[in-house]
Amino acid sequence: MGKFAHMADVHLGAHREPALRRLEAQVFNEAMDRCVAGGVDFVLISGDLFHVGIPDLEVVNGAVRKMREVQRAGVPIYAIYGSHDYNPSSTSIIDIIETAGLLTNVSKWRVGADGRIELEVLQDPSTGAKLCGISARRMGLESKRYELLDRRPLEELEGFRVFAFHSGITEFKPKFLDETETVPVSYLPRGFDYYAGGHIHQRGEFSLPGYAKVVFPGPLFTGYGRDVEATARGEARGFYEVEFDDAVRGVSFVPMESFGGAYLEYDATGSSASEAAEEVRRRCDGLQVEGRVVALRVRGELSGGRTSEVDLSSIRADLMERGALFVYVNRHGLTSKEYAAAARAGGAEDPASIESRTFEQGIGAVATGPERLRATSGAQTARRLLQALRQGARGDEAKRAYTERMMRDGEAVLGLGEQGEEEEKGKKKEESGGP
Repeated sequence: MGKFAHMADVHLGAHREPALRRLEAQVFNEAMDRCVAGGVDFVLISGDLFHVGIPDLEVVNGAVRKMREVQRAGVPIYAIYGSHDYNPSSTSIIDIIETAGLLTNVSKWRVGADGRIELEVLQDPSTGAKLCGISARRMGLESKRYELLDRRPLEELEGFRVFAFHSGITEFKPKFLDETETVPVSYLPRGFDYYAGGHIHQRGEFSLPGYAKVVFPGPLFTGYGRDVEATARGEARGFYEVEFDDAVRGVSFVPMESFGGAYLEYDATGSSASEAAEEVRRRCDGLQVEGRVVALRVRGELSGGRTSEVDLSSIRADLMERGALFVYVNRHGLTSKEYAAAARAGGAEDPASIESRTFEQGIGAVATGPERLRATSGAQTARRLLQALRQGARGDEAKRAYTERMMRDGEAVLGLGEQGEEEEKGKKKEESGGP
């Protein structure tokens, strides 16, 4: 009996926040350790091992170190490109790691004499399992390869067969991805024993006649804000172990403990901006946040005030002071009655109004320290900074002089540097009515 691990959407390097970056590396390392301890014969990663094609070298170094350990334990790693770690214009980090002998890309193909795409089939030496697949490309461009795929020789293969892919399947598409491009299941070769999916950040096991086991493990950790919310709500993350001989004999999900989470969702409909801010703060006071990742979702239509006046950045700062590892804020569903009325009126907004509204709606989600960078004042500062940086070069102004001028003007708007300090002092005098 053979056994392999199937994981996808690891997204190493997706997070800039130190706490989340540390956790994503930790979860990957622990998953690899469990694969070795669990006696798998090989590991298959169905795309997006990394978040970008050329990731931060510190992230790469950590992953390579762990992959070398797995290889030395006698467990080969197979992979395909995902939509993130595919690089259309240059070598991807997946190519470099393959050249180093630490993994094997199982998505190899050539164009036949008839213009059809012929996939190369790789056979795992220890189990005899046959693997092939189609890597992802940006914006779903891999669909053309599926259309041109010569499926007949693949469907005639004998033995245990695994097909790896990194695409959504139309018949199994979750509701939250209604607008996402997918491919029909008929584009996959029929009759394979296991279809190892990636790309869909939601775990699922499916089957249709001719396609017995189509499996999406979901993200190993988290790649996007929606993932953070779902994990904070308690959605399990992990990978699959598949036992097989001449057919699949067992499929089991192996959960990984990503992080302890705390989740709060608040519908602000009918509340003023100040009431909403007060209520969110009151509810956050009741959350257990120490050592946890906190996800806040605030939505609905305010009865009065601006969305920027719901000061979530200060609430975020308070939660961090109480020991939260990280605080993710989602306010994309929050609007106000005045903006909704303007939208219903159908009046066309000028660019300046759109900019002001966008800054005012989004400023509350940004964690900032100085008071002048918060709420309405922060939105006004953002607009002034944008106006300052829009200026073009003056006549024959050299590039270096132009860059230095932009730096000085930007610092002045933000109250940094000598010019900014003078402007800030002048502004305070005006506000206080002083000489």
